[in-house]
Amino acid sequence: MTERMSDPGASATRADPSAQAVPAAPATKAARHALIRQILGHSRIRSQAELREALAGRSVSTTQATLSRDLVELRATKIRTCDGALVYAVPEAGAPGQMRAAQAVAEGADENDLSPYTTPRLARWCADLLVTAEWSGGQLVLRTPAASAQLLASAVDDSMLPGVLGCIAGDDTVLVITRSEEIAARVATHLLALADPAGRR
Repeated sequence: MTERMSDPGASATRADPSAQAVPAAPATKAARHALIRQILGHSRIRSQAELREALAGRSVSTTQATLSRDLVELRATKIRTCDGALVYAVPEAGAPGQMRAAQAVAEGADENDLSPYTTPRLARWCADLLVTAEWSGGQLVLRTPAASAQLLASAVDDSMLPGVLGCIAGDDTVLVITRSEEIAARVATHLLALADPAGRR
């Protein structure tokens, strides 16, 4: 609720801008959807109750019915991570890796170094979903928990890794097509490093 100011002197004491930890946002569905995407992209949310708490912590109040509709509209689904936890995830529109890839090329990045092309989304889903990575020739096969392959494939596609032609996702398997066996091996090594806590900085 918004507190109405009646005493200028008292309100000056209460309204301390530095005390506001959450930026102001319009109370619209679009703003709420954007916040839900942000929360699900950075936190492991296992239930609608946890999501409502996270929204409340950002000064957004919503009913259970409204939140359920939001999740349907955002096409949010529950996926199983490698440690067995079921968490909410939403597909991301567009290809955020395009800007990163374009910047890497403009800066003369070495295509053998995949770090400049790695998006936070790819790093997160490798850490949460990648089980194994094996290659034969220019084809790389990634294994994930059930019903999670499309999320990982989308993250690989969006990152636009050099030498990767595209991905085909099933239920728990991603087929990554690359230009050569050398590239397939390089991509597999990189993705496995992202999945390994000891290999992530």
